[in-house]
Amino acid sequence: MQSILQYRKLGRSVAKQHSADTTGGHGDTHTPEEKVNDDRDDTGRIMVTASDDDPINPCNWSLRSRCKNIAVLSLLIFVQAWAGGAESMANKEASAEFGVSKVAENLSTAMYLWGIATGSLIAGPVSETIGRNPTYLVSTFVYLFFVLGSALAPNFATQVVCRYLIGLASSATLSINGGSVRDQFRPVKRSFVFPVIAWANVTPPVLAPIAGGWIVSSTRLSWHWVNWVTLIISAAVWLLAFFTLPETYLPLLLDWKAKHLRIVTGDERYTSEHASSKSFIDRMKHSLPLPFMFFLTEPVIAVLGFYLVLLYALLFSFLSGFDYIFKDPYNLPTSITGSCFGAIAVGTTAFALCAPGLYSWARHKTEFVQGAAVQPEFRLWPAIVTAPLLPVCLFWLGWATGGGISIWSGLGACVVFGIVLIAVYVGSYEYIIDSYGEHAAVALSSITMVRYFVAGGIVMAARPMYEDIGVNWTMTLLACFAVVLAPAPFLFRRYGKKLRAKSKYAKG
Repeated sequence: MQSILQYRKLGRSVAKQHSADTTGGHGDTHTPEEKVNDDRDDTGRIMVTASDDDPINPCNWSLRSRCKNIAVLSLLIFVQAWAGGAESMANKEASAEFGVSKVAENLSTAMYLWGIATGSLIAGPVSETIGRNPTYLVSTFVYLFFVLGSALAPNFATQVVCRYLIGLASSATLSINGGSVRDQFRPVKRSFVFPVIAWANVTPPVLAPIAGGWIVSSTRLSWHWVNWVTLIISAAVWLLAFFTLPETYLPLLLDWKAKHLRIVTGDERYTSEHASSKSFIDRMKHSLPLPFMFFLTEPVIAVLGFYLVLLYALLFSFLSGFDYIFKDPYNLPTSITGSCFGAIAVGTTAFALCAPGLYSWARHKTEFVQGAAVQPEFRLWPAIVTAPLLPVCLFWLGWATGGGISIWSGLGACVVFGIVLIAVYVGSYEYIIDSYGEHAAVALSSITMVRYFVAGGIVMAARPMYEDIGVNWTMTLLACFAVVLAPAPFLFRRYGKKLRAKSKYAKG
């Protein structure tokens, strides 16, 4: 709805501007060609472009408008990320109802993650063809039907299929939201905005089990209500987005402007770069191999990608692992076990509240110059500072819980994990966005694909791993991986510029 109003408003603006241009504001007539000669290409077409201060550019919209857009987008991300952890606390009840093992029931979470991994490959090209707004709204609308299907699922097969399709539909929102931030905010202001978006991505999977634990423990509600709650909040957010979220993809906005210029002038030569760019099929042929190529040829993508893989593997393995870390050793009911996830949320929220400080630091770094660029390596500082804490909190969680040790010890380790999770996410994503420019979407889709695919596999392995080798050695094994990866942000801070200079895709 908002996009339709936006399109019509742009049409009125173009007609008004054309009328002013042809009369010169004083009755003098000028031809449209006199106003756009510099934008003609070799074929005689008149290319519609935008200057740095053009009002059509979303980066020049009012700060209030852009903050509203980010708030609505964050809610869309929140509810679809919430779905990832929604059923985790109902594992025992669902497996009993469907007649499958608890390990098999973990497939409901794994299929959601694999759906996101699959969809992330096509979400970018789709959004660059039809725009961000219809991509978000259509995919979320479809997502609602599959959440409904999961809530009504009469058997295990239906549940698993619906969960995969929930993930597939969610992939658009969860994989291209970084592009929407880049559409609307220049580098310095992204230091303030991106922690908010990151919070909306990483926190819902640990908030959903809190609600799920209390729902499952209720004697008045079926475990299926974990999906009904997801459906209710998701439908409300979709309606809000439908009425308030505008289009922010500048190439498409320029295409709209070109269409209006053709109408008001009758001159068919007006066009845009988006209109003359590749079709969706061509975009797919070009884009599909790139994520795999990025992982094979770009050290930055490979290393930071594996770092995020480890963090997400931990995050989603905890959906099963908390039974072994907290529930069994401390004899906790399901409701309290779910509430233990709040410790991770405390950590992510604490870091997100540092966003104003990060923004002020970035402003100081650029000496308060309007529109100044930030060196990509500057973005790595949150990850550099917190990366050494990951192995610390994993060893802590593995060896300082249970056995008469206070539960607050383990919860403290989870708070630290939450801080590391969002700090590395923010540092890595912003570094990649700034480093790869127009190729950032492909770079991020590459990481998203691998991150969710591996996380889905870890979810299936989590229960057997915790049962066979125990909490102590499971956490120790994962902590060893964290030790190996801990220096990565610092090394990229030091050698990143040289690596970018050698890269075929990164900005020098």
